Amino acid sequence: MRIRRFSLCYSKKDMTMLSKILIANRGEVAVRIIRACKEMGIYTVAVFSEADKDSLHVSLADESFCIGKAYAKDSYLNMQAILSAAKVSACEAIHPGYGFLSENHEFARLCEENGIKFIGPTSKVIKEMGDKERAKQLMKKAKVPIIPSSGLVEDIDQALKEAKKIGYPILVKARLGGGGKGIRLARNEQELKYGFHVAVSEAMSSFADSGVYLEKFLESVKHVEMQVMADNFNNVICLGERDCSIQRRNQKILEESPCITLPKAVRKDMQEASIRACKAIGYRGLGTIEYLFDGKNYYFMEMNTRLQVEHPVTEMVTRMDLVKWQIRIASGIQIDFTNEEVEKIGHAIECRINAEDVYRNFAPTCGQISMLHVPGGPWVRFDTAIYQGYEIPPFYDSMIGKLIVYAKTRDEAIRKMKAALCELIIEGVEHNALYHEEILESSGFVSGKYTTDYLSKVKIS
Repeated sequence: MRIRRFSLCYSKKDMTMLSKILIANRGEVAVRIIRACKEMGIYTVAVFSEADKDSLHVSLADESFCIGKAYAKDSYLNMQAILSAAKVSACEAIHPGYGFLSENHEFARLCEENGIKFIGPTSKVIKEMGDKERAKQLMKKAKVPIIPSSGLVEDIDQALKEAKKIGYPILVKARLGGGGKGIRLARNEQELKYGFHVAVSEAMSSFADSGVYLEKFLESVKHVEMQVMADNFNNVICLGERDCSIQRRNQKILEESPCITLPKAVRKDMQEASIRACKAIGYRGLGTIEYLFDGKNYYFMEMNTRLQVEHPVTEMVTRMDLVKWQIRIASGIQIDFTNEEVEKIGHAIECRINAEDVYRNFAPTCGQISMLHVPGGPWVRFDTAIYQGYEIPPFYDSMIGKLIVYAKTRDEAIRKMKAALCELIIEGVEHNALYHEEILESSGFVSGKYTTDYLSKVKIS
């Protein structure tokens, strides 16, 4: 199925820029990318599953192609269907967004082989940084601090031996893991015996790779990530950090920038390490290097070779459009500013609005949006693909929007976010906006001293 539309809202475009891009994603991130492309004068092609035929990104794109049935494996993970749509529509490039194929080195390689630009790093870099064991080796070589860990562990006997060397508690982690999957915590041998087999099984089912390794579990730490950007001319920019320590079941649900408890000296060192790491691996495009900070030392955790869900908070404090810069870099345009010229002013907070029932153990919900009111006012942003009358399908991630606010100070940003959450109205499905309000009012969040285990220790809702 092919739907063609024409748009009259394009401005004159730099002739060196890509002229037509396929967005290999759905939901709010697809809408986000289409918006950036329209502002740059770039034609867009959307792909959609049968379940998403009425989705917003489909109607906003200039052309749209149905690529399969509802389940992701039959559509948004169908590499050949996406590549065929790109070829038929004569697209020069594919933007993968986040999730789905965004960190799939095989998909990036197929794009390269078919003469289609993959808006992201090379397939080689994606493969190396996606392999958590290999990534740690590369970071160690670049003199970036790493968490004590093992190499790949083949069986439980080897796992028990490695655990003794590292010391409990430890994490069993999938080599190709992400999104909190393929991870199990073990505080003793008995828990390791159980957790090892569960992690291996989950790794195989989620990533088609059963490889796991062990990593020292650092308790009560900050999860701090650095936003990096690199062009094809060896220019690497670090756009500052985000505090992603508000997590539930290893999943981020609220992010802010900057991290107010990060000492100035540590921030500077972490930024320099991130730039050094990018140069060491020959990175290109937008990326995020994630660290754990124990109050004194920081350690490399992983690198996400794609656009992050939480990128808007960095956009707010730097006043830069990161998606546009992804496209510029893929077009071969050089970064025309230095790290010293990047001003990071004020404070931004993002709340992930999920369609889930907080009182039923956060079970995902679906259904029709019967009423929608989006909060407004200066420096309030709601990135979403939902609209009144939209039917939320049960086949995909439960996130239906991201509410982002910006203010001069953190206290003002917290008040602004609480006001925006109160104004946000989504009826027809259960969602977690009230849960976010309670987090923002909690003493641990207000102090800024919260850590990754905060939500497991305090009662909220």
